[in-house]
Amino acid sequence: MAHRPRKALIIGAGIAGPVAAILLRRAGIESAIYEAWPYSKGIGGGLQIAPNGMHVMDEIGLAKQLISRGSVAEAFDFYSQGGKKLGSINRDLARRFGQPAVNIARATLNEILIDKAWCASVSLYFAKRLIKIEDRGDQPIIAYFADGTTAEGDFLIGADGVHSVVRRQVVPDGPQPFDTGLIGFGGFVRHAVLDGRSIGQHVETTFGQSGFFGYGYCSSDPKDGVMWWSTQPARGMDAATFRALDHATLKQHLHSFHHGWHDPIPAIIEAAENIVVTDTLDVATLPTWSRKRSLLIGDAAHATSPHAGQGASLALEDALRFARLMQEGQELGATFQAFEAERRPRTEKIVAIARRNGNNKREFSATGAWMRNQVLKWLLPLGAKGMDFMYAYDARAA
Repeated sequence: MAHRPRKALIIGAGIAGPVAAILLRRAGIESAIYEAWPYSKGIGGGLQIAPNGMHVMDEIGLAKQLISRGSVAEAFDFYSQGGKKLGSINRDLARRFGQPAVNIARATLNEILIDKAWCASVSLYFAKRLIKIEDRGDQPIIAYFADGTTAEGDFLIGADGVHSVVRRQVVPDGPQPFDTGLIGFGGFVRHAVLDGRSIGQHVETTFGQSGFFGYGYCSSDPKDGVMWWSTQPARGMDAATFRALDHATLKQHLHSFHHGWHDPIPAIIEAAENIVVTDTLDVATLPTWSRKRSLLIGDAAHATSPHAGQGASLALEDALRFARLMQEGQELGATFQAFEAERRPRTEKIVAIARRNGNNKREFSATGAWMRNQVLKWLLPLGAKGMDFMYAYDARAA
């Protein structure tokens, strides 16, 4: 049998990286995580962990903590720009799939995962920006960082997101992340902003003639417990251009874009602080997910746009499935190939679904928007059934 790897270098401390490190410990493999950014507890907007992702959180003993610090989403409701309800999906997820969907601030999720990794004796290093990987024969694989330091291990996992540096090492001439032509804005507001609208534990979303808006509870904290987001056609501007605007100008843009949209959207925009702006990118397919002793997981391998609500959950699935395959003790290259063969069909299907869903958030004529809304009324129930395969997947049993 080939030499069994004992140490993993993991690039990226987002979602897939810490969970992979926690689970690799069970396989007797030590891990060290290297994150490009300094440690911070206040980065990012909100997200949802779907039932398939919650199964992984349950596997590492964090499902109850996520529920207590986040907010269970009992349904997704859809409205027209004027406030007419178009339909509702994702009801009874906990009963149907064994776990609920949970809204949570990305910063809270990251804090929970980092704390769990530390408790599992995982080494974490921040402000370590990868610049290159050296992988020569029987020598340890070496990661070189911008601060002049290096790290050695038996193999390397690229869990460093849509702008992955590891991806450029694994697939030097591979495709760049695809810009879907949509810009995302988001942040948090206090509970009081929704006092006039009893949404319960539903996420409410609105299709406009151009763009999309959504909001829902993501924690019990009354000061910062509602997440919101706006999706808009880029119209020739990128996220960096919007981020360069001062807060008042950025808020005025949101007011102008969503002028005339139903309550409480104007009030949410008015209350918004610390607005996050992101380009909407995805990575539909790569020629390979590995090279020698380096493997891509999560968004580094298959970044998905947010329009299927699966990015975080797919990253969690990857971490568990890879750790399970490593426990089988096969030769490293065979394990990498088995992981890619297993995960690629599912992830690429969901990336394609998310990109397609984003098409309903682009610019329509008044007639086109009306027709889309009529189609959505009957398509939502049918489409929801077609999405069950995403939530029914349990990485523990795959």
